Amino acid sequence: MKENINIYCDESCHLQNDKQSNMALGAVYCPAAKKDEIFLRIAEIKKKHKLFPKYIKDKKQNRPIYEIKWNKVSKSKLSFYKELIDFFFDDDDLSFRVLVVPDKENVDYESYGHTHDSFYYKMYFSMLKVILNPEYAHNIFIDIKDTKSREKVHKLEKVLRNDKYDYSKEIIKKVQQVRSHEIELVQLADLFTGAISYINRGLNTSEAKMELIEHIRHRSRYSLLKSTLIKEKKFNIYLWVPSNLANL
Repeated sequence: MKENINIYCDESCHLQNDKQSNMALGAVYCPAAKKDEIFLRIAEIKKKHKLFPKYIKDKKQNRPIYEIKWNKVSKSKLSFYKELIDFFFDDDDLSFRVLVVPDKENVDYESYGHTHDSFYYKMYFSMLKVILNPEYAHNIFIDIKDTKSREKVHKLEKVLRNDKYDYSKEIIKKVQQVRSHEIELVQLADLFTGAISYINRGLNTSEAKMELIEHIRHRSRYSLLKSTLIKEKKFNIYLWVPSNLANL
């Protein structure tokens, strides 16, 4: 029986007319057998910083569950986010990959017979294909973003299976919608994907976010502004270039 790998996906600035300069698609992944241990460790970090995770929730006082998000990074939460990043880099079972489409508003995908939707699915596949390994079975979890999420999930599942000739569902077991506030590793994907998108848009409006980006740079040993080697397993970055459009 194949070992299961869980892949938790998130996306940033993916809408066609959101007036953002890039699109980023990212995923945190780990062996499925390790997920409960990882979730518990993240819950303990939340509890340490008094952020009340769902796994150790005080039901009597009905305190809200804190959701990890790039948009929530602030000076007051900086120590929590740094500890979370350290946990990721220190845990050998966790990995991250992100694909960035720079200057997305000027990508002429229509000249190559693509719509925005087909281009989106091709980019999602390009992000995931480096993670997918025929020696393993994969469960892919995607954050619900909008009313088209169910349609997107079915389309992506079809694209992935067709490319891998995986008609018996041995490589891709399932592609499933989830709610990010319920899944800590989708939240972690949001954090890293948001950080990479932010710095590649040339933003520096938040001192706290820039400090956290410097911490990611220090731990990853990468600039975050260039592609890593394709075989980089821990923190893999791919800056897509328009010249690849002809090969889609």
